[in-house]
Amino acid sequence: MPIPEAMKSLMRLVSENEPDILRSYKLERAMKERLKSPGRFVSKVIGKGDTELLNNGREVVLRVCTPLEYNGSKTAILFFHGGGWVTESVDTYTDVCINLANYTKCKVVAADYSLAPEFPFPCALEDCYAAAKKLITDPDFLDLDAEEIVLAGDSAGGNLAAAVSLMARDKGEFSISRQILIYPSTAADHSENSPYESVRTNGTGYILTAKRISSYIELYASKPEDYENPLFAPILAKDLSNQPDTLILTAEFDPLRDEGEAYGIKLKDAGNNVEIYRIKDTLHGFISLSPSIKQVDKAYRIIADFIMTGQTPY
Repeated sequence: MPIPEAMKSLMRLVSENEPDILRSYKLERAMKERLKSPGRFVSKVIGKGDTELLNNGREVVLRVCTPLEYNGSKTAILFFHGGGWVTESVDTYTDVCINLANYTKCKVVAADYSLAPEFPFPCALEDCYAAAKKLITDPDFLDLDAEEIVLAGDSAGGNLAAAVSLMARDKGEFSISRQILIYPSTAADHSENSPYESVRTNGTGYILTAKRISSYIELYASKPEDYENPLFAPILAKDLSNQPDTLILTAEFDPLRDEGEAYGIKLKDAGNNVEIYRIKDTLHGFISLSPSIKQVDKAYRIIADFIMTGQTPY
């Protein structure tokens, strides 16, 4: 169903009056934490509570969500939340992880990495890499009883999942078989000089603006050279060989749409198995909406098919 014109007008109004995240990020964090949903089934799915992993003196909180109809799956999902590396947390993403667990019938481990600008690049990446290494090389750590850890993330979290996969290949400390990138940020330039048309066509009027993406990236970077680093912007990687089987979901009216799809094409060209799906009539961030919405339900079902069968028959 196309987006109604009244809704488009409201989105334009919100976009035109967005606060400057460079100055308002602390306030936005506080508001998101205050408005977070506790989740209907939190007490049943979280169980014993959170576990902390220490990485370079930073505490990385790991929260395990178990599906209500858990069937003993040997696959678990390590999920990195979105929020531009600056806002959001495992608390604000609890409902997303519960939905992901219930659709896939797998345990989902949400990683609460360090946020920029207090902890700029590569802190979040190092935290996520440490979480992946621990879960894969020490399966008893969280009592997951998993034979496969699938990396997943949305937006900035998709960026982190892609970067962890690149880092894992280069370091050779562990291997990743599959990754799920949901409207991932893969490029560093979201100005009018961007090579991706969706930055211009969807960069205003659809809640997430190209200007805000640029501000998030400015807050995430620790120095100008980061913008040329493929672990900061994975699409810049000259070598994309030996990457995990990949599922990429994009949103039709998202400034990040084209760079996410372009990353998938580059992965394919490098010899990897990749499936790319553009979810129609959706905006950036749709995975956080209710699964009662048709497009959100479809996205979760595509993910579940990829997890359970390795195929997505949509």
